Amino acid sequence: MAVGRGCGNWMFATPIAYPSSLLDEPWRTLYGINPMAGVVEGFRWALLGTETAPGPIILVSALVAVGLPISGAFYFRRMEKTFADWQL
Repeated sequence: MAVGRGCGNWMFATPIAYPSSLLDEPWRTLYGINPMAGVVEGFRWALLGTETAPGPIILVSALVAVGLPISGAFYFRRMEKTFADWQL
């Protein structure tokens, strides 16, 4: 149930039904933390010809998309020793 709710919230947080241009600038950059926001805005700009290029959103989304797996790998390596199914 929590996964379904989380996916629903993430879908709402991705700007598919509405453009991110409705947000003010400080919120728009924070909004770009969602890695899919940059992808959707980039496609909207390329295919629909919106007036502004989604530069900051793509940059923030790319940094999050690269940083999340790297930080997850470091966290996994640090916590791997405490897993219940870990054996020598």
